[in-house]
Amino acid sequence: MKRLSALGGMLALTSCMVGPDYHKPVLKLPTAYKTAPGWVAAKPADGTPKGAWWTVFNDPVLNQLEPQVAVNNATLKADYFAYQQAVQIVQAERGSLFPSFGLTGSATRQSGSSGVGPSTSGTFEGSASWTVDIWGKIRRQVQGDVAAAQVSAADLANATLSSQAELATDYVDLRASDAAIALYQQTVAAYQRSLQIVQNQVTAGTAAPSDLITARTELEGAQASLINAGAARAQYEHAIAVLTGRPPVELSIPAGGQIANVPLTPPGLPSTLLERRPDIAAAERSMAEENALIGVQVGAYYPDISLSAVGGYAANPITGMFDTSSALWSLGADVSETVFEGGIRSSDVKAAEYAYDQSIETYRQTVLNAFQAVENDLSNLTIYAQQAVVQDQAVADASRAVEIALNEYQAGTVAYTTVVQEQVILLQDQQSQLSIQQSRLLASVALFQDLGGGFSAADIPSAGQIQAKLPFAP
Repeated sequence: MKRLSALGGMLALTSCMVGPDYHKPVLKLPTAYKTAPGWVAAKPADGTPKGAWWTVFNDPVLNQLEPQVAVNNATLKADYFAYQQAVQIVQAERGSLFPSFGLTGSATRQSGSSGVGPSTSGTFEGSASWTVDIWGKIRRQVQGDVAAAQVSAADLANATLSSQAELATDYVDLRASDAAIALYQQTVAAYQRSLQIVQNQVTAGTAAPSDLITARTELEGAQASLINAGAARAQYEHAIAVLTGRPPVELSIPAGGQIANVPLTPPGLPSTLLERRPDIAAAERSMAEENALIGVQVGAYYPDISLSAVGGYAANPITGMFDTSSALWSLGADVSETVFEGGIRSSDVKAAEYAYDQSIETYRQTVLNAFQAVENDLSNLTIYAQQAVVQDQAVADASRAVEIALNEYQAGTVAYTTVVQEQVILLQDQQSQLSIQQSRLLASVALFQDLGGGFSAADIPSAGQIQAKLPFAP
């Protein structure tokens, strides 16, 4: 009865854990985004997907490429194996909570010099040892390792989102290059028509030969720009190939037009951002890890208690080993405590506390950076949309100006330099028009990324899932 009471008391003690319990810090958050008033989201935002966010761009090629990132990207595979390593570290540390058992055996056959025949002797022993986690130091370490694994899972999700956004960005840039190539092709065709008009005017004697040289120079410049535009496109295509885990030689994306519609997503309330971004989830779990490590260091103040037991048989000859008379056993307990260590333990505790304080500030800064990124995206989208309206009108006016200038040149009322000036203005306006559309699409991609894509903090494996080694995929 006394032994049972003692065992119960021991088990009760093991439920205690030294060190502070973790509490998520409360942050003062804004009630709305600065750019939110007047923010009008496009209709596709109502059906924004929770996982495959890129499908709102309604581009079949992009929809085909994006899923390959999580499957084939070598960097993400490395991050996945880092997460699996963190899970195994948890399993190894949890093993310290349980007793360890061992078996040893030996047999010896020998003969004496007195002429007595050979004899056989042997031993067989079983042993058990257990370092009792009375103060919870091991359990705090397990807590820290679990939080570290959750950080690794959040890092994997963040890396996946970053790679997906990078691919979407490269794809937007590639289609912008396609649009630039199409523009230069149209420009070359227009300049060729202008050159023919000038040629006719020179032949008719109504224009100077210098006009012909000017028209030809303008055409050759447009042709050079058309050739150069292919260089940027090739680099974007190569980048997309690597992001999908393939060498550039294995990927060829047919030419296509620039994405016409700019999808938008409502930003929601600022408080929801804390649950939507994987980098914030990683920073929060880092705080939990550092908090648990304080308990590990505090546990060093308390003695280590280990229990051991040995039981077995020893006999000669070996055939009688398992007789009752051959049995042997021992029980033991070991208590160790450092009496003086020159302030090492107190310094280790302070260092752990400062590491926790540092993780709090890192968390706060991560949240602030997230708010800044979303605000930038919202303001960019608003400003670019306004700019696009004005620029579209500028292109329309410049196109009309070129048409008038050509007619007046053919009528002999203006010099050809007037036509060239209007054509240069038109090309510049058209380039700006493409650039603004590209910037709007890139800002849209950035907003999806800065809002966390399809991530939710609930996607991070729980402590129970990690300790059960359940699979995780971002």
